[in-house]
Amino acid sequence: MYSNKELYHFFVEQTWQLTENWYKNLDKTTTSGVYASNDPEVIQAVKQQNYEFHENFAEVFTKEKESFLADFEQWILKVAQDQEHAQTPIHFIIREFHRTQHQYLQLMTAFLDQNKDSITVEEVHTIYQTITDTMGYVIEWFTKEYNKSSEKRLHAQQELILELSTPVIALNKKTALLPLVGEIDTARAKILLEKTLEQCNRLGVNRLLLDLSGVVIIDTMVAHQIFQLIEALSLIGVKTNLSGIRPEVAQTAIQLGLKFDNIEVNSSLANSIKLAKI
Repeated sequence: MYSNKELYHFFVEQTWQLTENWYKNLDKTTTSGVYASNDPEVIQAVKQQNYEFHENFAEVFTKEKESFLADFEQWILKVAQDQEHAQTPIHFIIREFHRTQHQYLQLMTAFLDQNKDSITVEEVHTIYQTITDTMGYVIEWFTKEYNKSSEKRLHAQQELILELSTPVIALNKKTALLPLVGEIDTARAKILLEKTLEQCNRLGVNRLLLDLSGVVIIDTMVAHQIFQLIEALSLIGVKTNLSGIRPEVAQTAIQLGLKFDNIEVNSSLANSIKLAKI
């Protein structure tokens, strides 16, 4: 990487002023998220992050590439996973990266004006290329980590939603109810198997009323997994009562060759509750 200690020191001396100028010229009317906040703590935090970015970036003029990137990684990961930035659309964040690059190019011009007698044309091109190439790499790197963090949060939220969509409700000390509503896909069926077993074991029940009246469609794989759940429940001493099976769901089960021999089936949840003598 290009090394220039004079440029590095010139850069470092301007870091806080760069941050102040950046924030001063931030147009809050055309952005959102962390950049539009009026919370003093959020403002101070984003300015500190901006300042630390300048400090890290300046080291491109003194460090080898591997060392530079290793030190920069901490900032990238911290900000990409930051809650305030998570609520900021990525195109607004990228826009601020470009505004910062513009500041750096202005700073480079000021440095060259002061050192025009000692800087060659080749060095001018090298400095310009170093700034633009590094900024481009950092933007791509940040975007990748930002998307990874977003996908991780989304996955966690989806898992939470799936868990909440399989509530085992204790009706008394020995009986619980699991009302299923909506579409059941393979992912939800997997959570259904895991969480229902855990919750029935935790509640210490020996009977589960499994109501399918709110389920419109079940494919063959999901139907098979529901029967696997019933078999798994029997292994931990929980008897399952099925209710509300729609005709199309019943047809799927029959086509799969699934047996109802050891399962108590009722036409409605009301009948299941009545027969369970709750």
